[in-house]
Amino acid sequence: MKMILYGFIPFLLLLSGCATNPVTGKSEFQMMSEQEEIALGIQEYPQQIQLAGGPYLIDAELEQYVNRVGQKLASESDRPHLPYEFTIVNDSSWNAWALPGGKIAINRGLLEALRNESELAAVLGHEIVHAAARHSAQQMERGMWMQAGLLGLTLAAGEEYQNAVYETGSMAAGVGMLKYSRDAESEADYYGMRYMKKTGYDPSGAVSLQELFADNMDSSGGWLASHPASIDRVRQNQASLKDLNNDGYLGSAEYRIYTRTLKDRAPAYDLYDQGQKALKNKQPQQALQLSLAARKLVKEEALFYGLSAEAYEQLGNRKAALQAWDQAIRRNPEWFYFYLKRGMVNEQAGNRTEAAADFKSSYQLLATEEAKNGDNRNQ
Repeated sequence: MKMILYGFIPFLLLLSGCATNPVTGKSEFQMMSEQEEIALGIQEYPQQIQLAGGPYLIDAELEQYVNRVGQKLASESDRPHLPYEFTIVNDSSWNAWALPGGKIAINRGLLEALRNESELAAVLGHEIVHAAARHSAQQMERGMWMQAGLLGLTLAAGEEYQNAVYETGSMAAGVGMLKYSRDAESEADYYGMRYMKKTGYDPSGAVSLQELFADNMDSSGGWLASHPASIDRVRQNQASLKDLNNDGYLGSAEYRIYTRTLKDRAPAYDLYDQGQKALKNKQPQQALQLSLAARKLVKEEALFYGLSAEAYEQLGNRKAALQAWDQAIRRNPEWFYFYLKRGMVNEQAGNRTEAAADFKSSYQLLATEEAKNGDNRNQ
């Protein structure tokens, strides 16, 4: 452990340098260059999209609209030259996130819940600040320094106390990281509202957005675990609004136009979400009926065929499961999960060639151990 510590701390010192944060103007230590930030975002973005639920592919008009709003805000950010990218994730939960280098995602479920373009701008502006202010990079850098400090504390303790010190220190580091994240969220709200104002949006959308979260805590899922309580953010954003005139663009009518198809499809996704719960409760027949009802409402959504396939699997009908996975992949060939699951069913059915091809396709989209091992087993 001493060898690790003595090598690790000089390495961190070598990498670190003092720089000015491009958003806040504060002086801070930086270990990651802008080129490294961008490269990290480009590398991780497709994988994180896959893990989050895959891209939402059946509404190109909505995808273009979200990208247009996002790029407009990004052009007024403190780092407009970053390669910003905006993707809709096919998931019903209310969430949005950003990676280093301007790679941003927003869930289908959150888009369905928003009421106007100003609220959309509040979400995207907030995430743009995360990228522009280096929040993700700072989290990684802070984590490395905490690990170095924790190693130091562990070594300073007697050998008989090292395990206890390490465990206690790890818990304290986790609390510190959570606090840092909450500070970053408040910062993202504050500067995001200023990006909205510069772009011509009514910054009161940032207030009504947090009111929406405060009124629907259950829909936020685990999102609030690392964020300030929404009622606190309502108050913070109301205070920020006093410095900004709320006379900008709300865009209620335009938002309704671009999200009308999404909102018309909401009942089908509600059925799908109920079907997922039925699967978890080992009620495959109910899940199958819900999937068929959802498919009847929206024939082009691959998720609904995937739900059918998993229900057939629980019912022991491999042939029907394979047919349903085929239909899911035909509608969305860009999500790793469909190939992985079809590969498993093909393997169980003794279709080794087909299974190997599926595992390879899954691995190309997301490099999981399951896909790698499955491919090796079926060579």
